[in-house]
Amino acid sequence: MNTVRMLSAAVLAVLAGVLVAPAAQGEPAATTQPEVLAEIPHDPDAFTQGLELADSVLYEGTGLAGQSQLRTLDPATGQVDRAEPIPGDYFGEGITVVGDRIWQLTYQDGVAVQWDRATMTPVREVPLAGEGWGLCYDGQRLVRSDGTDRLRFHDPGDMGELGGVDVTRDGAPVTGLNELECVEGRVWANVWPTDTIVRIDPGDGAVDLVVDAAALRERGIPPSAQVLNGIAHVGGDEFLVTGKDWPTMFRVRLG
Repeated sequence: MNTVRMLSAAVLAVLAGVLVAPAAQGEPAATTQPEVLAEIPHDPDAFTQGLELADSVLYEGTGLAGQSQLRTLDPATGQVDRAEPIPGDYFGEGITVVGDRIWQLTYQDGVAVQWDRATMTPVREVPLAGEGWGLCYDGQRLVRSDGTDRLRFHDPGDMGELGGVDVTRDGAPVTGLNELECVEGRVWANVWPTDTIVRIDPGDGAVDLVVDAAALRERGIPPSAQVLNGIAHVGGDEFLVTGKDWPTMFRVRLG
């Protein structure tokens, strides 16, 4: 092999190496803990499935068949101002406010219920394929979880499905996505059956922050209480969080 051929072969080998080299991995998602700013009473019999603050009113959706409700609460005191039963004895799940309406998912009943926000009365029911877990509104579309590693996007007008994204943490699927909160281009999600919250980029599904909230249980949460489930954005990096049958709601700083 002459010198020119040797050089050509060397160049080709280098280029081949570049082409087949694995893509660089991103930095692992950072992990943090919530900073507790206040403790607020919460109904210990509320099987919390959805939590959202809108115009100084805290909305809560609760679950269990025959017991599910849509509620309004005072966010400062935790007092329940109004509680309406979900129609059909459905098993209620996540909720979100969209203008003058509220959408509430059902677990395995195959429908989503739309409520009139002012009167707290059901307006209609629409078919929902698959299970309903968490729900939030990013200003353009609804984002739904179903207990898997997938976030599904829906039309806020009629719940028509618009696509979705699979969620990963450091390249691995994150399953058990539960109650959701959409905040400034990110989706915060409780991860069932843990006391962990993840922050997700809905563009590519990557988790970019993990919140280990297990220490909240040391603040008077009984062992019988179920998992953390309920995230309501207050403003900036402040949130209200609680859990299923938790006697306390926490105002926390995340991030």
